[in-house]
Amino acid sequence: MRKIAVILSGCGTRDGSEIHESTLSLLALDMNGCKYQCFAPDRNQTENVNHFTQKQEGEKRNMLAEAARIARCNIRPLSEINANDFDALWIPGGLGAAKNLCSYFYEGENMKVDSEVEAAIKAFNKAGKPIVALCIAPVIVAKVLGANVTSGKDSGTAAKIEAMGGKNTVCNFDEIAYDAEKRVITAPCYMLDASISQIWLGIKKAADKLVELI
Repeated sequence: MRKIAVILSGCGTRDGSEIHESTLSLLALDMNGCKYQCFAPDRNQTENVNHFTQKQEGEKRNMLAEAARIARCNIRPLSEINANDFDALWIPGGLGAAKNLCSYFYEGENMKVDSEVEAAIKAFNKAGKPIVALCIAPVIVAKVLGANVTSGKDSGTAAKIEAMGGKNTVCNFDEIAYDAEKRVITAPCYMLDASISQIWLGIKKAADKLVELI
């Protein structure tokens, strides 16, 4: 059975992993006969946002503990990830990807990538194993690998991807970008003004392509 490592960044679109994208990712992998294992950094989120008021709160929340909500408790610290144990890597979006897994939200193209996240991406890439990134998460792969990714139709993000050494492909919600050299698959999801059924089309296409590569 194919085994996929999934990196989460908390729970919630404003400060963690986007819940729709994460859940649909797990569904798409399961429907393709893949077994998945979720991981998250074992440290506090950079922000805690009240998703009703959309305002920051002072409370501290741990990414691993929050992401366990999505993973139904089946999650491990990102420090334990080993590319040799898996066939591919998958990273859903949400602002947690841009705030917690890297500093893109704060620093744009000058962003820094979390050391554990960067190590995981490099390890999977070195082993020739595919990497999937959704929504805003492709900026991380572009920064680490200089990959060709998609930011949907967001010209501002596209310019930042190019500035950090990556390439950008314009995509609709039902399309994916594929970098054959780097074996990177990306889908825009909620980078576009899309519905949950529309982002499913891109996520399903990404999962189908991933299985084809494995």
